[in-house]
Amino acid sequence: MKIIEEITGLLEDGQLDEALAAYEDILANGTDDDKFLLAEEMFRFGFLEETKTLLEKLLNDYPEEGELLVLLAETFLEMGDEEAAMLALDKIPADDPAYPQALLLMADMYQMDGLYEVSEQKLQKAKELLPEEVIIDFALAELYAHQGKFAEAIKAYEKVLKEQEEVGGANVNQRMAEALSAGGLFEDALVYYEKALAQRFEINTLFGYAFTALQAGHNKTAIENFEDLKELDPEYHSLYLLLARAYEREELLPEAFEAIKLGIRQDEFNKELFYYGGKIALKLGDEEGAETLLREALALDPGFSEGALVLNKLLASQDRYEDVLDIINAIDANEEEEPQLLWDAAVAYHHLEEYSKALNKYQQAYNFFKQEKDFLSDYGYFLIEEGKRAEAAEIFSMLIKREPGNEEYRELFERLSGE
Repeated sequence: MKIIEEITGLLEDGQLDEALAAYEDILANGTDDDKFLLAEEMFRFGFLEETKTLLEKLLNDYPEEGELLVLLAETFLEMGDEEAAMLALDKIPADDPAYPQALLLMADMYQMDGLYEVSEQKLQKAKELLPEEVIIDFALAELYAHQGKFAEAIKAYEKVLKEQEEVGGANVNQRMAEALSAGGLFEDALVYYEKALAQRFEINTLFGYAFTALQAGHNKTAIENFEDLKELDPEYHSLYLLLARAYEREELLPEAFEAIKLGIRQDEFNKELFYYGGKIALKLGDEEGAETLLREALALDPGFSEGALVLNKLLASQDRYEDVLDIINAIDANEEEEPQLLWDAAVAYHHLEEYSKALNKYQQAYNFFKQEKDFLSDYGYFLIEEGKRAEAAEIFSMLIKREPGNEEYRELFERLSGE
């Protein structure tokens, strides 16, 4: 045992040549216990080939020893040889004390491969063998959460929390909070986030708490915690957009805009920050600033149709229809399909008196918006201007069905039909 402690000390001090020389001596002359203990230490320090060599030497004498085979399987996994790991685990007899541990490791491997049903079967088998073992309930909870089966995950986490709040270094209250939040149970999740933060403060947990508060509609709580997170770690990029949303919901638009500006300083390639900043600038009445931000968003992603739609609306309100078409053409060049852009193009061509192009775009847009009253109204009046009275009558007939009491539509329809 003493020699193992000495080798561990050498590894910790970075004296690798001396440590490996001692390893060779243990490999050749050490007791079986020393070889196993050294294998554990070598694995812990990442000396996988040395670990494998020690274990294979031991397995020559103890070919079905479960503890050895489990550690060998873990070593193979670290080496990226999943097939060899599974072969090692398959050798463990069902009556071996290490068999439940082997089942847990198999479950992890099947989960990594996306074979969730097989993974669950292995865990349930382990549960049958060790019904009181909390780590198995935790593993089941993690599997269910990974699959998006949040109701099942919550039940499994509840079982774990009856016994302990931490498993393998994982904060179970945090895991429960995440499952509840992902399942839409935001109020319940907040309780567990508070427990998790009291148990062990971590910035990711603080972010989850603030985000869940925002989802629950507790905007002031969200703001307070996002601001705390910002002070602790200004480079936590995900917080800024959410902080801005929380401020906007409280109608604190200058504060929302300031959060966006700070976010852009930290993450200058995030199109969503520029896009949202543009929308806030519009609400603040800063059209020039809004245009700049929206164009930045499109510069980052020329096919960003959401940004294009907001910018087009601004440009159209300023009668800048050629600019509208420039935006649309840039989106089209990126082969992005957005029906609203067809409508925008139709309106732009109409105002620019390019009527044949406008008609073409209206006809294309009609396939998407024939249930949309505002579109039908635009299209109908355009057809009247173009002298296409029969087509216009058909459109106004559709509008009357949607608004039977609209006298203007009815008079237009009657006039168009009568002529």
